[in-house]
Amino acid sequence: MNNNKMIYVIDDEKDICQMVSLELEQFGYSVRSFTTGAQACHAIRTRPPALCIIDLGLPDMDGMELVKQLCDKHSVGVMILSGRNSVPDKVLGLELGADDYIVKPFIPRELVARVNSLLRRLENSGPDPKTETRTAQFANLRYDPKTLTLITGDGKQSELSSAEHVLLIRLLKAPKTILSRDQLMGETTGPFDRSIDVRMSRVRKKIEQDPKNPEIIKTIYGVGYILTTDVSWTP
Repeated sequence: MNNNKMIYVIDDEKDICQMVSLELEQFGYSVRSFTTGAQACHAIRTRPPALCIIDLGLPDMDGMELVKQLCDKHSVGVMILSGRNSVPDKVLGLELGADDYIVKPFIPRELVARVNSLLRRLENSGPDPKTETRTAQFANLRYDPKTLTLITGDGKQSELSSAEHVLLIRLLKAPKTILSRDQLMGETTGPFDRSIDVRMSRVRKKIEQDPKNPEIIKTIYGVGYILTTDVSWTP
């Protein structure tokens, strides 16, 4: 059912790795588990998975640093699975680019449901043969969905995370149209409703001259967001 998608579970607790792996495998996923960040990084360079499930309390590195590395350098889904239940940790994880945040202890079946939802949402963001094989030009920017690369008028490049790509590509496909939060996020990945605000802030930092006073992506309070510019697609 899941086309044997690969998921990496990165947690220093072997019991957690085993429990999560067995649960996901029952639903058709291929799973590899790692107890250190270094092991996971080596495997990701060799074979990037569809999704990484990451504990923040790793023995050899800060889990947040691993989240940042994955979101900055790789096009993979990222789900944090952690015993840290504070709002600042959740906000930081999402600011770094994570797609979802689950707190321990957790119900294994709920984790699977949220994995399914997250992967469907990422799939639904592309590829679209009408757009994602082409480059979008808007304002003084170019965006290449194939490489998740944003290029400014002066040639500066930055790479979007998977979560940032989801938001931007949906806005690019519907310029000058107000899109609700549900339309932008697709299926809800969890109850932490600040996630879209955090991710939109990250996108704005990469495309706006003044992210605090955005001109390209504007907020329509109580409704959603709108991309204010025309968009053209070129080979």
